[in-house]
Amino acid sequence: MAEPLRDRARRATGWRLRMNGDTRPHYVVCGNDPLAYWVVRALLGTDLAHGRVRITLVVPERRRSEGPDGRDVDGVQVVRADRLDEATFHRAGLAGADGLALLHQDDVGNMHAALCAQEVEPRLRLVVRMFNTSLANGLRQLFPDSAVLSDASMAAPAFVAAALGEVAPTHFRHGGRTLYVARRADVRPADVVCGLAVTTDPDLVRVLPADEKAADVVLAEATGQPAGTELAARRLVRARRRRRPLAVLLRAVRSFATRKIGIAVLTLLGVIALLGWLNARAVAVSWTEALYLTLVTTLSGQDPDVTKPAAAQVMQVVLNLAGLALIPLITAVVVDGIVNARLALHAGRIQPERTGHVVVVGLGNIGTRVMAQLHDFGVEVVAIDRSAEARGAALARRLGVPLIVGDAAREETLLSASVEHCQALVVVSTDDGVNLRAALNGRALNPELRVVLRLFDGDFAERIQRAFGIGISRSVSYLAAPSFAAALLDRAVIATIPVDRHALLVVEVPVVAGAALDGRPLGAVARPGEVRLLAHSRVGQKTDWRADPRMVISAGDRLTVVARRAGLAALLRETTPPPPAPPPPAGVPASRDPQE
Repeated sequence: MAEPLRDRARRATGWRLRMNGDTRPHYVVCGNDPLAYWVVRALLGTDLAHGRVRITLVVPERRRSEGPDGRDVDGVQVVRADRLDEATFHRAGLAGADGLALLHQDDVGNMHAALCAQEVEPRLRLVVRMFNTSLANGLRQLFPDSAVLSDASMAAPAFVAAALGEVAPTHFRHGGRTLYVARRADVRPADVVCGLAVTTDPDLVRVLPADEKAADVVLAEATGQPAGTELAARRLVRARRRRRPLAVLLRAVRSFATRKIGIAVLTLLGVIALLGWLNARAVAVSWTEALYLTLVTTLSGQDPDVTKPAAAQVMQVVLNLAGLALIPLITAVVVDGIVNARLALHAGRIQPERTGHVVVVGLGNIGTRVMAQLHDFGVEVVAIDRSAEARGAALARRLGVPLIVGDAAREETLLSASVEHCQALVVVSTDDGVNLRAALNGRALNPELRVVLRLFDGDFAERIQRAFGIGISRSVSYLAAPSFAAALLDRAVIATIPVDRHALLVVEVPVVAGAALDGRPLGAVARPGEVRLLAHSRVGQKTDWRADPRMVISAGDRLTVVARRAGLAALLRETTPPPPAPPPPAGVPASRDPQE
């Protein structure tokens, strides 16, 4: 563990000689979707930009993504290869590079590429995009000097904040906890993790005050329990199920038979009613006797009578023929209804009406994360997906979240989820057309509905927002790219918390052997107004959120802190060893100790 960390510090100081005399930091990015594009843009926008950083982008031979993938960005060297193996990495100049980002949406493929990259450059800063947490943990064990990130986990807070009607995406998950920023009065005292700022005086906002109890803005843990005040209770209210047995029965009846069979039955009954009326007129009987004769003649075909008038005989024959068609139709309705009812129950289309819940459309990577975080906040969720085997279906069943299998672009599917009574509709499937139709249908059912819509095409999203007034969230790639770029630069920024004009960064910082903090107590990390320690973790152990400040820091430990930018820069200097002195120029003798 110590050797990769030492190499990381050496790379950060630029001490290692570069190939071909180029001393600029070199980063290799592998990906062919918008995430790769935005990561490249984020790298070019850092303090290393303006010709002081070298980026190589590895993309497939043919363009496979509809959106931008970075190959057209100026100042980026592009290597085209369909396979990420040792030969490709040699072509990309990975030997001697400072970092590698593997951004494909294939967890297993990214792990294979990481193993190939290790053969080319064993001492490499590695950033991998992964969704499966088990594979992510395994990759961290194989590559200690690596960052395994999920773009869905990073972008989900923005969707959750928009669904709850909050201004900033101040929710994030770390160390098995979902944390969020709130007013102290809006959370239970037991859920407060630390104080962030004193904002009682708008002209003098103090962040990370020495007295945490004075902070009115805090970082709290979402435990699924309702908060203490009326305001927070409204925001985190659980949905109420509207128990209406008659409505559920009518919904079950509507799903009992298909539309075509229903139309056929109604048409045939209309014909029978008309013929029965004509038959009654022919034999001159009362309406009750006419109803009796019509039903008996239609269902049994009995009572032939040659003495009847010709018109009555004709009506009786036609009614018998209609009866022959009615019996099979009744059988078809019963069989089809039983099958449809069982399918509707299995697909979740027969649901009690709810109010105050959040409907999430699409249980892919991002939808699954949004559903889980909303559940953590105690908000009742109803999920919709085309497939019963979607990525998040198993988690929905485990959390007890109702899953409706169907096309969210259809109005009846949205009605099954009680969209007209929900507090928000979050549409995050991977199909822009389905997303837009679902959003417009939801707004048609409830003009005041809060809609959070995911669209991949940025220009299209802005036009839709202006035309329909629908809240648009930018793409997941745009939201997650800064964190991937920070991890590639060895800056593990977990979240950014805006407080008035200040920006607080939640960062996980590793301690390198020989650093100033190596061997010092945890209490030395905190600096009022600059840095506050949130959690501490040792290699192979769980994150400790209540670590003893007297505990001694060891090399390889990871410190989770919330800090201002200046405080973070100072902390990074204390967690890495000082750079070695550069060798003297050729022909110049080394300086002698003045004591000699």
